[in-house]
Amino acid sequence: MKRTPLALAALVATALPVTASAQEATGYATNHYNPSERGSLWFANESLDLRGHGRIALGAVGDASYRSVVHYRDGEVFQSVVRNQGFIHLGGSFIFADRVRFALSLPVQVFADGRQTTLAGVTYRPPSDEVSVGDTRLAADVRLFGEYGGTLTGALGAQLFLPSGSPTAYTGDGEPRVAPRFAVAGRAGSLAYAGKLGVTIRGRDEPFANGRVGSDVFFSASAGVLLANDKILIGPELWGSTVVSKGSAFESATTPIEALLGAHWDVAEGLRVGAAGGAGVARGIGVPVARGLLSVEWVPGMPKPAAEPAAEDRDGDGVPDKDDACPYAAGPKSDDPAKNGCPVPDLDKDGIPDAVDACPCVPGVTTQDPKTNGCPPDRDHDGIADPDDACPDQPGKPSSDPKRNGCPDQDRDGDGVLDAEDACPDQAGPRTSDPKTNGCPDPDRDHDGIPNEADACPDEPGAKDPDPKKNGCPKAFLSGGQIKIIDQVRFKTASAAIQPGKESQEVLEAVLAVLTAHPEIGKVRVEGHTDNVGDAKMNKKLSEARAQSVVAWLVGKGIAKERLHAEGFGEEKPIEDNGTDAGRRTNRRVEFHVEESKQ
Repeated sequence: MKRTPLALAALVATALPVTASAQEATGYATNHYNPSERGSLWFANESLDLRGHGRIALGAVGDASYRSVVHYRDGEVFQSVVRNQGFIHLGGSFIFADRVRFALSLPVQVFADGRQTTLAGVTYRPPSDEVSVGDTRLAADVRLFGEYGGTLTGALGAQLFLPSGSPTAYTGDGEPRVAPRFAVAGRAGSLAYAGKLGVTIRGRDEPFANGRVGSDVFFSASAGVLLANDKILIGPELWGSTVVSKGSAFESATTPIEALLGAHWDVAEGLRVGAAGGAGVARGIGVPVARGLLSVEWVPGMPKPAAEPAAEDRDGDGVPDKDDACPYAAGPKSDDPAKNGCPVPDLDKDGIPDAVDACPCVPGVTTQDPKTNGCPPDRDHDGIADPDDACPDQPGKPSSDPKRNGCPDQDRDGDGVLDAEDACPDQAGPRTSDPKTNGCPDPDRDHDGIPNEADACPDEPGAKDPDPKKNGCPKAFLSGGQIKIIDQVRFKTASAAIQPGKESQEVLEAVLAVLTAHPEIGKVRVEGHTDNVGDAKMNKKLSEARAQSVVAWLVGKGIAKERLHAEGFGEEKPIEDNGTDAGRRTNRRVEFHVEESKQ
């Protein structure tokens, strides 16, 4: 690949240029983590618990990110403009009318560092202050449908960011922005989910590096599992955005996406803690290499209606003791008061009452046949009960060997020789009269005197060769839609003329023999290939000329011209590394590909 003078894969939440003459960028709110409103079970999404009237929630989220503003060059990190950044997001929410929520969040940067860098003549300075207040966030949401804890709840709302942060400290835009949004949440049993879609309308719309800072569309989604009587929620969250102004949507630098895995735990009444870790999954501007979150909240719950005292049921069988004829022994309900809640006699404990169990002393299965109901199953109906049948799904014969009882005569390797007679029951082979070799694979399938394990072409007879890759291979043979050759046709240097001599002659005669022996081969493409030495266009012409020379030789030996056509590929299709002499020798080749075959 060609190297570019400067590669910027991502600058995570950085600065915008002030003026062209100053050649120095100024910052904005770089932290792309926008925490959920206090009271949510998620870090970035809303669980939409909008119950109550006059209900509040307070809390803080600790947020640490690494390499959130990064200058990449040649695909590698060149400088981290903002290397480490730590925030504490202080927040609170107020709910009334059982559906409306107002919320406040104040991000406070408690640490930041980085290094100055210059990109395309523009200087990007590190954060001017370690400690700085961020843009204050005000929010309002109203529940449109559904109830908290139901399958689907939806809410519409918006967030307003006031310019209380510092652009030079990378904690503020310097201008207000507003973000209307639509959120959903719900659960199904122990599974919970949430999602959000909205638009951030920014006052600033300016290019930055290879990206842009401006209005964007944002999204988030999460799914998790509720544990410990709904006191713990664990699951992943994903959020991201893409700048939509000036045709920047879905470009790499303008589409930051992050993911994390987190958990929240209600450790005590009204006290909730959480922890999460994540990383960027796309190199958009504003994506850190890693992020960690810790949270603590005071979230008072809604009062629950007092439950009616449960009727006493000492044996736990669902029949209240006052109606249970056997209050200390679990049993099913019955219309007969004398049997209600009493266990049913079942000697073999197979769940089938002895009164209808055809085999009351042997565990079995339920069937519609009174003669077999409660008896051990016999799935293959061979007269041998499944517990004693070594092959319960294949009809077989009785045997004194427990491993063979109820099994058919088997042929595991499928070679037609039953295992009982097969000297190699797990390796397919032909039937022979010798018990020692019956059913065993042929050690020399092509009968060329070279054992299969040493034969490079075990199914094509050939001569011995000191080269392991050629040992036992013929000069040419038909395989996989190709006439393969183990040696190459030799040509004169920089010429299409076939080099005289035994090497080329034997290869071409072997190809001729295959074509003659297989008249069903209707069309063969003779391909010429070269290495990468020299001009590519000249190489392609030379490769085609060499292929034409081979076609001419075969036609001269009696092969019909319409069965062959030549094509040159030059250096386009190397099969070895052109960086070595051996690789270049291999790439200088002729190939024969069968295009049509009459069956």
